[in-house]
Amino acid sequence: MPRISVIIPVYNRSGFIGRAIKSVLTQDFSDFELIVVDDGSSDSTADAISSFSNLRTLSLSENRGVSCARNRGVEISNGQWIAFLDSDDQWLPSKLREQMEWLSQNPSINILQSREIWIRNGRRVNPPRAFEKKQGDLFFESLERCSITPSSVLLKRELFDLHKGFDETLPACEDYDLWLRITIAEKVGLVQKNHLIRYGGHPDQLSSSVPCQDKFRVYAIEKILSSYNLDELKRQRAVQALQKKAAIIANGALKRGNLNDYKKYSAIAGKETFGSDKLYPGAYNAKSATEQDSSSRGPVLLS
Repeated sequence: MPRISVIIPVYNRSGFIGRAIKSVLTQDFSDFELIVVDDGSSDSTADAISSFSNLRTLSLSENRGVSCARNRGVEISNGQWIAFLDSDDQWLPSKLREQMEWLSQNPSINILQSREIWIRNGRRVNPPRAFEKKQGDLFFESLERCSITPSSVLLKRELFDLHKGFDETLPACEDYDLWLRITIAEKVGLVQKNHLIRYGGHPDQLSSSVPCQDKFRVYAIEKILSSYNLDELKRQRAVQALQKKAAIIANGALKRGNLNDYKKYSAIAGKETFGSDKLYPGAYNAKSATEQDSSSRGPVLLS
């Protein structure tokens, strides 16, 4: 059984996928398996993948989105730890080794990330300060923005399973949603080295192709308010973030003359109570994964 399972989801990126695969196969750490999930590509992506050996390929019959592709990859994986790499990104050779070395010195941590290099339109740029990677309790930061880069993360399989993976109903912000749920109870580690090169500026990126992504963040916050047992401070901050994002959406909808969205999100922005005094049946207990019975899979139900 490998220590790490690396999952690369890909859809119609024949020009990028080879670079991503090569950056995994040339790691100076060998105890891993690589699974490439072709999410119904219609270009020559399959041919590009087939030029490599020492990997497993899962081909989906139709394009179902990055959340589905990642989840299906995890389902067939065997590793104790899970790492993801987007098909347009690239790891530096010491990524897995140095992250595992860091974890050996910090055994209480179940999820970590590393620093990263940004390339936009072929040129290196400095990430905005708000996007600098941090460590520790990141729940409040995760309310504002996606605080963890999927291509950088390494997390315990039990933790991924506890939170049921990525929400496949979301066309975007699926990472925001999962990290928000995880950081309710988990501290995030950080390796203070660049282990990832993130490439941006190409037109097929989700960040540029899906409009009004704050709608999906509102959905994610509403989900934790209704389904997770938050302490009072976290609940207050979640409500504040929800109302702020909903107000922004409502104001934009009003300017565009979208009265349906204006009414819906202005109502959320002005709402005084969220969720329920009694958690919904089947709600997650956001207890740290390290405190769960290791034989248990999936979320623990609250009575």
